[in-house]
Amino acid sequence: MSVEGSWNTTVKSPMGDQKGTLTVNCGDGDSWTGSMAGGMGSMDIKDGTVDGNTLKWTMDMTVPMPMKLTCEATVDGDSLSGKVNAGAFGDMPLSGERA
Repeated sequence: MSVEGSWNTTVKSPMGDQKGTLTVNCGDGDSWTGSMAGGMGSMDIKDGTVDGNTLKWTMDMTVPMPMKLTCEATVDGDSLSGKVNAGAFGDMPLSGERA
């Protein structure tokens, strides 16, 4: 099963559902790159790792405030689920479907 590709995602944030597109580009070994693009702009993936069907990564959010987001998602066929940790705001559920 490939985790690579584009995913239509929803993060349940304190500001309501944040819809976006997660792009996963697998590299050699256990690393990956990509981006998350949505209504508040685009963020590059940093420190992307893949272990089987589990993705982990960080992103530097700038809008509405600067913050490091720490993310984890598990791919199951054409869907993914996980969480986005927004520091003091805690964990926010992440879900998505393959685009």
